[in-house]
Amino acid sequence: MTHWKTILKNSVTSPAALAHHFDFEHTALEATCASFPMRINSYYLNLIQSVGDPLWKQAVPDAMEINDSICIPDPLAEENLSPVPNLVHKYPDRVLLLVASECAMYCRFCTRKRKVGKPSMSINKDTLDAGIAYIKENTEIREVLISGGDPFLLSDAKLDSLLTRIRAIRSVEVIRIGTRIPCTLPMRVTKELVKILKRNHPLYVNTHFNHPLELTPEAAKACALLANAGIPLGCQTVLLKGVNDAPHILKDLFLGLLRMRVKPYYLFQGDLTKGTNHFRTHTQSGIEIMRQLIGNISGMAIPTFALDAPGGMGKIPLTPDYVLNKTKELSFLNYRGVRCSYPENGDPV
Repeated sequence: MTHWKTILKNSVTSPAALAHHFDFEHTALEATCASFPMRINSYYLNLIQSVGDPLWKQAVPDAMEINDSICIPDPLAEENLSPVPNLVHKYPDRVLLLVASECAMYCRFCTRKRKVGKPSMSINKDTLDAGIAYIKENTEIREVLISGGDPFLLSDAKLDSLLTRIRAIRSVEVIRIGTRIPCTLPMRVTKELVKILKRNHPLYVNTHFNHPLELTPEAAKACALLANAGIPLGCQTVLLKGVNDAPHILKDLFLGLLRMRVKPYYLFQGDLTKGTNHFRTHTQSGIEIMRQLIGNISGMAIPTFALDAPGGMGKIPLTPDYVLNKTKELSFLNYRGVRCSYPENGDPV
């Protein structure tokens, strides 16, 4: 098997280079890449079946990215919520620590496309030291989410050192890692990497698949290595117009994830990130998709549909409304549209 570093090194990083693999008009996309970098590693490139297919749309730049007059660079106000560089403290008991500036593929819908893959995203020993010192000083922090960029692009030694330092903080109970590597470069998940992760339990991995075409044998193998090490796996999918905004697509994705021992965790409404407006659906589209999924597939396969509120206001669940009235008897519709009732006990709190 080709080493993951070789696969990464053989990435396509310009529309002109991509034109050697697909027949399409690429000149107009050079300006997009000047604003938002492009990287498609050879593994993911081989999954793309045709120009404009769901994987193409996720990976290949589009002129609409630089013609976005609606969205803003930092919709979740991460920079304003950073008491030290590359650490976001939005919720009282947990922080987001950015530890890597690169990804195995630069997804066109990325919420941090303002800086991921760019020189402006500076992560070094000093910023990591400052982040870890902040976590030590704020003992209400019980959970650390490691993200980037992609943490799994760090070397084994660097990731081992980082996890060891975080695990040594007595107030930190749980470590979570956000990575798209099991989807975009699954051969990076090696036995050596898994041994490092296993030493730092309780540790959770949230990965990111958006379409059933990404559920390959290689991805299944990577997830199995993680799951066999006792690492709970979740998936954070983004609802993307023209990619997965249909019930049958998400049904196949979520059921396929369960077969790979990955729990569908969140289905996110698209953020207001500059350069991603063409991916955004109406919120009602997602709610209706959830209505068609709930009850028709296992509850284990149902994620929470959520919107990460602009301005750093936090995640808001968006769910179908089944309630008809609220009196001494709760009346509602079930997933089949059948009217049901439930007698209440006492007065509301």
